[in-house]
Amino acid sequence: MKKSALIRAVVFGVLLAAAAAIAAGTGVLGKLPDVSSVFSWQNIAGALLVIFGTLFLEHLLVFLLSLPRTENHRVRTALSITSNLLRYIAVIVIVCGVLAMLNVDIVMILAGLGVIALIIGFGAESLIADLVTGLFILVDNQYNVGDIIEVGGFRGTVSEIGIRTTSITDPGGNVKIINNSDMKNILNRSDNASRAAAEFPIPYETDLAALEAKIPAMLDEIYAAHTDVMQAKPVYLGVSELAASSVVLKFIVQVGEKDIYSGARLLNRELFLGFRKLGVECPFQQVDIHTK
Repeated sequence: MKKSALIRAVVFGVLLAAAAAIAAGTGVLGKLPDVSSVFSWQNIAGALLVIFGTLFLEHLLVFLLSLPRTENHRVRTALSITSNLLRYIAVIVIVCGVLAMLNVDIVMILAGLGVIALIIGFGAESLIADLVTGLFILVDNQYNVGDIIEVGGFRGTVSEIGIRTTSITDPGGNVKIINNSDMKNILNRSDNASRAAAEFPIPYETDLAALEAKIPAMLDEIYAAHTDVMQAKPVYLGVSELAASSVVLKFIVQVGEKDIYSGARLLNRELFLGFRKLGVECPFQQVDIHTK
């Protein structure tokens, strides 16, 4: 984002310089001459000056806002919303500036737009809801940029909060953009450690008490072999379920958010190999038939 914003700022800076040169040559930097045509060279040069100047300033500010490196989620949220707001302000400035350069009466247009906006407002209920909800999200501090949240079954890290939408990136790099008005029933897991869970079935005929005595040593070996993924030793929680053909044991391990799924797969694999070394095979579905 930093590199692209800087590149765009440089491009618009070059265009701004070209527009300024044209404007200086046509005299638009001084008092605009009274011309009969709206689309005169002076007015067009002035409009280009406004457009490129505004875009250059906007992208430069966005680049500067992306420079601070902070772990404070609240500060990152404020920077994200400010960058998003700058885009809307730039559009408004460009529209008003271009109209002014073309000798259009902005006051009358704004008065007309007020009536039009009132009419459109009734048909743009979702847009208004997104804007209002975005404000409440910021004020209520429901979540911030960098927080780990789950909404609508999608789990990931908040990468950007805008005036209308929120972007969430999952561990696989997939980005989901959700309207702020649809951000409901949010589970904020930022204050909780990410834990990968695994369940392993064992046969009913297994001596559970004897097996549980061997589990701690097995978990020590698993952790020692995978300290790059596991942040702590896996924990045995006990019997999770008495299933149809097996007793299900549950395990969890603390991992980084990016390893939440790969950690679960790794734990499943190591449990399978570990229990096999202990002589415990994973049972399969069986049907017993009894005849007289």
